[in-house]
Amino acid sequence: MADTAKIPEAREQLKRRLVAIVFADVANFSTMMSVDEVRTTISVTERLEKFRKAIRSYSGEFKGSAGDSAFMIFESAVDAVTFAVEMQKTLEKENKDLPEEEKIHFRFGINLGEILVSGNEMTGESINIAARIEAFAAPGQVCISGAAYDHVCTKLKYGYEYLGGQDFKNIGRTIDVFQVHENPTTAAMTPGLRRNLENSAEFKERPIANQSIVVLPFGFQGSDLGDQWFADGLTEDVTTNLSRFQEFFVIARGSANMFADRAKSPAQAARELGVRYAVDGTVRKAGSRIRITLQLLDALQDRTIWGEQYNRDVEDIFDLQDEITQIIVTATAARIEATERERMRLLPPANLMAYGFVLKGHRHVLKYTQPEVRRARDLYENAIGSDARYARAYAAKSRTFNLDWRYDWTDQPEVALDDALNFAREAIELDAADARGFGELGFAHLYRKEHDPAINAYDRALKLNPNDADLMSDMGDALVHMGRPDEAVELLQKAMRLNPFYPDQYIWHLGGAYFALKQYEDAIDTIQKMQNPTEGRRILAASYAYLDRLAEAREQADLVRQAHPNFSVDRWAAVQPDKFEDDVEHFFEGLKRAGL
Repeated sequence: MADTAKIPEAREQLKRRLVAIVFADVANFSTMMSVDEVRTTISVTERLEKFRKAIRSYSGEFKGSAGDSAFMIFESAVDAVTFAVEMQKTLEKENKDLPEEEKIHFRFGINLGEILVSGNEMTGESINIAARIEAFAAPGQVCISGAAYDHVCTKLKYGYEYLGGQDFKNIGRTIDVFQVHENPTTAAMTPGLRRNLENSAEFKERPIANQSIVVLPFGFQGSDLGDQWFADGLTEDVTTNLSRFQEFFVIARGSANMFADRAKSPAQAARELGVRYAVDGTVRKAGSRIRITLQLLDALQDRTIWGEQYNRDVEDIFDLQDEITQIIVTATAARIEATERERMRLLPPANLMAYGFVLKGHRHVLKYTQPEVRRARDLYENAIGSDARYARAYAAKSRTFNLDWRYDWTDQPEVALDDALNFAREAIELDAADARGFGELGFAHLYRKEHDPAINAYDRALKLNPNDADLMSDMGDALVHMGRPDEAVELLQKAMRLNPFYPDQYIWHLGGAYFALKQYEDAIDTIQKMQNPTEGRRILAASYAYLDRLAEAREQADLVRQAHPNFSVDRWAAVQPDKFEDDVEHFFEGLKRAGL
């Protein structure tokens, strides 16, 4: 029992200190030690020594290590996050030429809070939270608490992806966790959870349509995780086929992916997404055989409407996909004309290998960095080499060339735009019923400033797939650039309803629409909802300027320069695909007033 007489004295010796706490440790350390403990010990020690030396430049203190881990504190969250990101970049360079089994991957967890200090001893819940976040992070990631995010989100040019509120062991409250992305575009383009969404009036008051449905990510059961794409592909194709039927309100694939960890029941996931029905399933693959277990649930009544199991050879997967889609349609009592179903049906590739290459490529292209986009293009080219008539591979490859042009990743920008257009056209020639080809055609035409062909392509795409939220977002942006921002607002709001876990890109497009309408307060309120406002700061700067809030406008202009040191109004004018010169002048007059 504690000596109560000594408690007042002990309290006087304890000092409270507000710091940023950083934990870092090596992923898979025990496995690596079991293979070669000498090499692993030397490699980890060398990297920890780099931490010790580098930390001095970031106002940090290296407080201790335990073989494979490090405990550090910093005077500010900005220094702590910057240190962690820079160390991960250093580690990535050192891993570049090493064989996979020798690569050292660290996880970083960061929290901002008070600690109790007594001599050299430090304690407090804030330290425990940082340790839990570090254990939660994936190898190579930097994850931070909501408290740290609130301090750094407007001060650093990184991107932040909200990973949800986490209930950690022995922590008596839910902790918001964010993943830090060195490239803000990666986070902006990533579908993700929205902070405080569940408590918002918008979330609670959403009406649930009787024919609304979500296809949850199918679970994969098999010895080879490299075959996970079977489950991913089936989930995507069932979603795509359902979205072709205009009677259905189908939640976008990106939002459904937020429940891929299967931590919540299908009925709970459906309720959070605001839909009545949920399709849930598992895929088990053994050799050339595949077993799919499927169920359709009514989330409002929390009951299973039907369940089924299918056993097929892998080569029959496309026939099976169509069969499942038709069963779902029947179970939800939708009346779909057979001719419409056949006309809208996506043509499957003749070659299963090509299908796998494209699905794997999509995982890379969504990271929106130059190396990942190049890796995606390689996979799309492999798909074309495997099946030269697979339209989806050509459409996917078109997007990679557009990204090269937009982000200045090529020495031949005009060639890249031509390539984007040509691959989109080839996709359509191969499959005129695939909305993706027309979506990429619209995207290519837009940035060539060929506005009428762009909008015609988007119209055709949405007729083929009327519930594709990403297509709606892209088309909404195109409408803004064509001088039709009022239509864009309506379309973007519909996209957000279909995809409630929308990426920041949707908000960015909506803010641009409000700016074009000269609704500057609405533009500011919208952009401020972005988790990663880096790319929206141009709209903020111009909007503040038009409201004569020049101090705030100049502050945003400074942040634009920090993120893009070589920012040039003339360069941006060349990128902006506005149809009317008045719209160009409207935007750039705002930027100039802000000091850009």
